[in-house]
Amino acid sequence: MKQKDFLDKLVYTSILLTMPIILSANSSVSLDVSVDNLRNSKGVIRFALYNKDGSIPDKYYTKYYKKNIVKIIRNSSHTTFKNLPKGRYAISILHDENSNGKIDKGMILPKEGVGFSNYKSINILNKPTFKKVSFELNKDTKKKIKVIYF
Repeated sequence: MKQKDFLDKLVYTSILLTMPIILSANSSVSLDVSVDNLRNSKGVIRFALYNKDGSIPDKYYTKYYKKNIVKIIRNSSHTTFKNLPKGRYAISILHDENSNGKIDKGMILPKEGVGFSNYKSINILNKPTFKKVSFELNKDTKKKIKVIYF
């Protein structure tokens, strides 16, 4: 084998071997999520990220893909989900004022604040589902979620 042919094959093989690393590095994204105007700074914010149809509603926070529990500072909170594969996601937020890990309810409606991506209001006829609240995540993204109190 000629030296030039050998070098060409070596370069080609090197490119093929490093290609998955380059592609995987470019295929992950981050999602920055924030909430403002909370009614108080009690408890924590439970940021839950979902990536499967049927995972919302999730009353006990057991169907999530990733979850971050974050302190509240001056009635606001923020988190970042890193190294996410590109795809379809939904965000659910709970202002867990008593830090018990679940959505406390009155007769029907939550007593604590809740929020979802793509939602500005919630009522009996407009319940959140994965299909309604999900969005396509193809690049680093920032989302601000409105927390709703009943």
